[in-house]
Amino acid sequence: MGSWALLWPPLLLTGLLGRPPGTVAQVQYCSVNKSFFEVEENTNVTEPLVDIHVPEGQEVTLGPLSTPFAFRIQGNQLFLNVSPDYEENSLLEAQLLCQSGGTPVTQLRVFVSVLDVNDNAPEFPFTTKEIRVEEDTKVNSTVIPETELQAKDKDKDDILFYTLQEATAGASDYFSLVGVNHPALRLDRPLDFYERPNMAFRLLVRDTPEENVEPSHTATATLVLNVVPADLRPPWFLPCTFSDGYVCIQAQYHGAVPTGHTLPSPLVLRPGPIYAEDGDRGINQAIIYSIFSGNVNGTFVIHRDSGNLTMARSVPRAMTFLLLVKGQQADLARYSVTQVTVEAVAAAGSPPRFPQSLYRGTVALGAGAGVVVKDAAAPSQPLRVQARDPEFSDLNSAITYRITNHSHFRMEGEVVLTTTTLTQAGAFYAEVEAKNTVTSGTATTVIEIQVSEQEPPSTAQTPEPGTSQPMPPGVGTSTSHQPATPGGGTAQTPEPGTSLPMPPSRNTPSSAMPGGGPSEDKRFSVVDMAALGGVLGALLLLALLGLTVLVHKHYGSRLKCCSGKAPEPQPSGYDNQAFLPDDEANWAPAPSPTSDAKPAEAPPTPAEPAPPGPAPSGSAPEAPAAAVAGGSPAAVRSILTKERRPEGGYKAVWFGEDIGAEADVVVLNTPTLDVDGASDSGSGDEGEGAGPGRGPHDEPGGDDSYI
Repeated sequence: MGSWALLWPPLLLTGLLGRPPGTVAQVQYCSVNKSFFEVEENTNVTEPLVDIHVPEGQEVTLGPLSTPFAFRIQGNQLFLNVSPDYEENSLLEAQLLCQSGGTPVTQLRVFVSVLDVNDNAPEFPFTTKEIRVEEDTKVNSTVIPETELQAKDKDKDDILFYTLQEATAGASDYFSLVGVNHPALRLDRPLDFYERPNMAFRLLVRDTPEENVEPSHTATATLVLNVVPADLRPPWFLPCTFSDGYVCIQAQYHGAVPTGHTLPSPLVLRPGPIYAEDGDRGINQAIIYSIFSGNVNGTFVIHRDSGNLTMARSVPRAMTFLLLVKGQQADLARYSVTQVTVEAVAAAGSPPRFPQSLYRGTVALGAGAGVVVKDAAAPSQPLRVQARDPEFSDLNSAITYRITNHSHFRMEGEVVLTTTTLTQAGAFYAEVEAKNTVTSGTATTVIEIQVSEQEPPSTAQTPEPGTSQPMPPGVGTSTSHQPATPGGGTAQTPEPGTSLPMPPSRNTPSSAMPGGGPSEDKRFSVVDMAALGGVLGALLLLALLGLTVLVHKHYGSRLKCCSGKAPEPQPSGYDNQAFLPDDEANWAPAPSPTSDAKPAEAPPTPAEPAPPGPAPSGSAPEAPAAAVAGGSPAAVRSILTKERRPEGGYKAVWFGEDIGAEADVVVLNTPTLDVDGASDSGSGDEGEGAGPGRGPHDEPGGDDSYI
């Protein structure tokens, strides 16, 4: 200690001044030309940092204060021995000791400052973070604080940038980050346990503002948020219809019972048994049932836990009960009330009747016990097997149902349920018995249940024309004596205000029903309808053209008066203009008969005129009775001409017996009444002057003109 203590002041002075005291010209100490360096981290420096000047007779070594393993001395040069890492050591120090014969002469210090480089990726303190969020958490609340989501970066002064990416579709509508540099998670809209019970996000962090900056490093973590249901909704009586995610328009029930009887079993109600469930299904509190009001004389009793409604006593007369039934959560936090209408009907007791002898249902292969069998005609609806009482307008709650011959299915009211897991595909047939518990009258029907991997989209196939479809065993045993629905479908009588889907068309193949759901009644495409319309339009045009030709052929002369061209003048009362006298432009008809003439009878039905032919020998046509009229011939005779009328038949003329053979014959028309009726009735076979075919105007004294 004594010798070193004596040497310490000169050595210190030598280190500070760079030379021992008292020396002026002669150098006797170690020295370096630079003692501070800057080196980027991760740099492998192979060149010497500095040259050390060592006087003769001295030697230089690294002192104990040097950064371990960071430096080495080769010859009289100082080398960096490692690739520096800023995160491990940001400042390296080399202590140089110069000794002479084991005695310290000089000490030097060389410093290396390590410069930080962005060479480290940020790190999250977790890989996956799962948290629970209450459903009733208020909007704009911080769900996860920033301190729990921050990532760490070893690089000096790195600023981290965060991004939230949704892993669940639509999740970004509910949550967001407070800021790009502040990763606190915030709620943006109300949560709904039933709509989105859980959501997942990817939380990304980057140590540069932009991805295309080099170097750039990122890290990713996963956030899982599980929504915890809150007690927000009251119990709902089923079935109900949701108006939104929070309100369900619940069911009301109705049934009918006979007067004078106490039914032993729970009442069968529509649309089903009384049943309510907690509106917050995630909490799923048990429901307690009670009759709130309307239970006149304590007629009905409701089971506290099941909700089954039974009769405590009979109803003496026809009346209607309006029961208010209360369903309350077991924790007494919330409750709901619904109405049950029960009609008491005075009935003599008729046996039940099924409107169908065969019902068809479907159920998926592998379905477990308690699964509802769906209606084959409407796969989204349960199959309902309903028997009717003719004395009840809609429902008789005294009718109960059971399956008599199959252990895989059972009845719950009017609905069919499975009793075991269905492991075999195929069609199963079960007989359903409806029993009136008052009269013990029964009726049976058959249900066909198709078990398949996927529920069939439509009803059973329609048989091809000319073929017959095998009937399942037991079909036709129903005592309802009513025909089944055509096609054997399961179409049920719709309840008031409801509608049932129509079965597919008989001509529509089952493969034409996309999606496997109930087929819509779209039997023809737009192209088919357009082609059909074109064909019908062409046929209509042809029919109009044909009708125009026929009208022109038969009635063209009569329609000329309606055209724009003036018609050609027609002779009045003459068929053949060759017989029109030159001096008689207006020939007047004979005078009408006197008042004492015999009245004309109604014309009989015109007879079909016979073709003209020679008159039978020995028979002469008789002249009609002469009408007594002044200036008229005593008798006239009719003959047929060989000229045919355009409307059919032959033209006839009347002439007096005193007309000579050389007289001209004038063919006249009836000027007033129907030409067809007068001519046809008077044109019989030649020689039959007064036959049955003659009309009243064929005689003289009518409106005919005569010669």
